[in-house]
Amino acid sequence: MEVLRDVHGNSSSLSLDGVANGGAGMIDVTPKRMGQQQKAAVIVRLLLGQGVSPGVQKLAPHHQTRLAHIISELGNIDRQTLAAVVREFTDRIDNLALSFPDGLGETIDLLEPHLGEDALSALRSAAANSEGNDPWARIAKQPVDRLSPLMESESAEVCAVLLSKLTVAKAAALLAEVPEDRAQILAHTVALTETISPDLVTRIGADVAAILEAVPPQAFSKTAAERVGAILNSTPQAARDKMLEGLNDKDAPFAKEVRKSIFSFNHIPERVEPGDVPIIVRKADAQSIIVAFAAGLSAAPLSVEFLLENMSKRLAEQMRDEAEGLGAPKPEEGEAAMSDLVSTIRDLADQGEITLLPPPE
Repeated sequence: MEVLRDVHGNSSSLSLDGVANGGAGMIDVTPKRMGQQQKAAVIVRLLLGQGVSPGVQKLAPHHQTRLAHIISELGNIDRQTLAAVVREFTDRIDNLALSFPDGLGETIDLLEPHLGEDALSALRSAAANSEGNDPWARIAKQPVDRLSPLMESESAEVCAVLLSKLTVAKAAALLAEVPEDRAQILAHTVALTETISPDLVTRIGADVAAILEAVPPQAFSKTAAERVGAILNSTPQAARDKMLEGLNDKDAPFAKEVRKSIFSFNHIPERVEPGDVPIIVRKADAQSIIVAFAAGLSAAPLSVEFLLENMSKRLAEQMRDEAEGLGAPKPEEGEAAMSDLVSTIRDLADQGEITLLPPPE
């Protein structure tokens, strides 16, 4: 008796009776004939058995289900067949010198960091018009701020289909952007999409994708007011006030938008959630906070008190003592420390670790 291991790692006893009798009853060691899909399924099963992911999740859904059916029908594979399949697979890997992307979409993903915006735009349009391209997959990649204008400009029926094709989180974010009465209409219209045909859904997707892709790419991700406000955030208070006065004389509406974009040390009590203060204190440089507090005790006492009141009592007492003991720093040092703390707060907001309250009107 000889003990062999099958693909699953199970032990199986095979009788070798008759081997000594001229081969009568000898086990057939000829590899089993298999198709290419069956061979692929064997390799996938082998890799999974070794704890290696073969990337099945990247296959199209119909390929995934087909693979599952093939694996379910294979049964047991003898050692000779397994060896032959593995040998063929490794030979192909050894002879493979270079692998290219599958289709224009994957090619764009590969070359995107190395192509100019005009070339990328043309390639995306070509990919959008290629056979078999799913417009809803492209729409789903769009950020909420690109999709939200459609909630007002398109019909309720089109918006209902759009909401139905997006993830729940993105659809909810879109509904939150529109007025309450419009949101109620759209939510009700979703209920009327039960009988819509797949062909119509595809045509709506193509039209929506064409609208989104017709908008030229923007050079800047933020508005002009936000960009000027970001610059003035790091500008000393006196220079900032003088700049805002000049802007107000030249373009009052623009100056108003810039003021909304400015977030300085003085704005902390009205823009920061009390519960976020401990996060800010943990992330900010400890010495910079002390210098900022020392300067803020006279320049922005409300901001200092707000921060101290919303941290642990023991830490607040320690920081207050150190700030008072330090005395008033030089103006430029105090400005720099307060600016550093504000930068930390803005970075935390950009990273989603805290949420800044909207500026008051």
